[in-house]
Amino acid sequence: MNIQRLVASAAVIAGVALPSVAALAQTTQWYVVQDVKTHHCTVVDKRPVATESTVVGPGGVIYHTRDEAMTAMRTVKVCTNE
Repeated sequence: MNIQRLVASAAVIAGVALPSVAALAQTTQWYVVQDVKTHHCTVVDKRPVATESTVVGPGGVIYHTRDEAMTAMRTVKVCTNE
Protein backbone atom coordinates (compact mmCIF):
# COMPACT_ATOMS: atom_id res chain seq x y z
CA MET A 1 0.00 0.00 0.00
CA ASN A 2 2.92 2.37 0.67
CA ILE A 3 4.20 2.06 -2.90
CA GLN A 4 0.76 2.93 -4.25
CA ARG A 5 0.65 6.02 -2.03
CA LEU A 6 4.12 7.02 -3.17
CA VAL A 7 3.20 6.64 -6.84
CA ALA A 8 -0.07 8.55 -6.34
CA SER A 9 1.73 11.34 -4.47
CA ALA A 10 4.38 11.60 -7.17
CA ALA A 11 1.68 11.80 -9.86
CA VAL A 12 -0.12 14.62 -8.01
CA ILE A 13 3.12 16.55 -7.49
CA ALA A 14 4.09 16.12 -11.15
CA GLY A 15 0.62 17.22 -12.25
CA VAL A 16 0.93 20.41 -10.24
CA ALA A 17 4.60 21.17 -10.95
CA LEU A 18 4.91 20.44 -14.68
CA PRO A 19 2.58 23.18 -15.95
CA SER A 20 4.42 25.82 -13.94
CA VAL A 21 7.80 24.59 -15.19
CA ALA A 22 6.52 24.69 -18.76
CA ALA A 23 5.35 28.27 -18.28
CA LEU A 24 8.80 29.27 -17.04
CA ALA A 25 10.49 27.55 -19.97
CA GLN A 26 8.40 29.48 -22.48
CA THR A 27 10.50 32.40 -23.68
CA THR A 28 9.63 35.54 -25.53
CA GLN A 29 10.34 35.41 -29.23
CA TRP A 30 11.59 38.49 -31.06
CA TYR A 31 11.21 39.30 -34.75
CA VAL A 32 12.68 41.92 -37.07
CA VAL A 33 9.76 43.27 -39.10
CA GLN A 34 9.60 45.78 -41.91
CA ASP A 35 6.75 48.13 -42.76
CA VAL A 36 6.04 47.39 -46.43
CA LYS A 37 5.23 51.05 -47.26
CA THR A 38 8.02 52.90 -45.48
CA HIS A 39 10.62 50.08 -45.45
CA HIS A 40 11.33 51.05 -41.82
CA CYS A 41 12.29 48.09 -39.62
CA THR A 42 11.46 47.50 -35.98
CA VAL A 43 11.84 44.72 -33.44
CA VAL A 44 8.62 43.22 -32.05
CA ASP A 45 7.78 40.40 -29.67
CA LYS A 46 4.86 39.02 -31.67
CA ARG A 47 4.91 37.66 -35.21
CA PRO A 48 3.03 40.10 -37.46
CA VAL A 49 -0.23 38.83 -38.93
CA ALA A 50 -1.22 41.97 -40.83
CA THR A 51 -0.08 42.59 -44.37
CA GLU A 52 1.34 46.02 -43.46
CA SER A 53 4.52 44.46 -42.08
CA THR A 54 6.59 41.40 -42.85
CA VAL A 55 9.32 39.45 -41.07
CA VAL A 56 12.73 40.14 -42.62
CA GLY A 57 16.03 38.38 -42.24
CA PRO A 58 17.28 34.97 -43.23
CA GLY A 59 14.27 32.67 -43.27
CA GLY A 60 12.18 34.72 -40.82
CA VAL A 61 14.55 34.02 -37.96
CA ILE A 62 13.19 34.05 -34.40
CA TYR A 63 15.53 35.73 -31.91
CA HIS A 64 15.62 34.85 -28.22
CA THR A 65 16.52 38.28 -26.86
CA ARG A 66 15.67 41.82 -27.88
CA ASP A 67 19.36 42.74 -28.06
CA GLU A 68 20.01 39.84 -30.43
CA ALA A 69 17.18 41.03 -32.68
CA MET A 70 18.39 44.66 -32.58
CA THR A 71 21.89 43.58 -33.60
CA ALA A 72 20.47 41.48 -36.43
CA MET A 73 18.28 44.37 -37.61
CA ARG A 74 21.37 46.49 -38.18
CA THR A 75 22.71 43.88 -40.59
CA VAL A 76 19.54 43.43 -42.66
CA LYS A 77 20.11 45.25 -45.94
CA VAL A 78 16.43 45.90 -46.78
CA CYS A 79 15.93 48.09 -43.70
CA THR A 80 16.42 51.85 -43.85
CA ASN A 81 17.46 54.21 -41.06
CA GLU A 82 14.71 56.73 -41.63
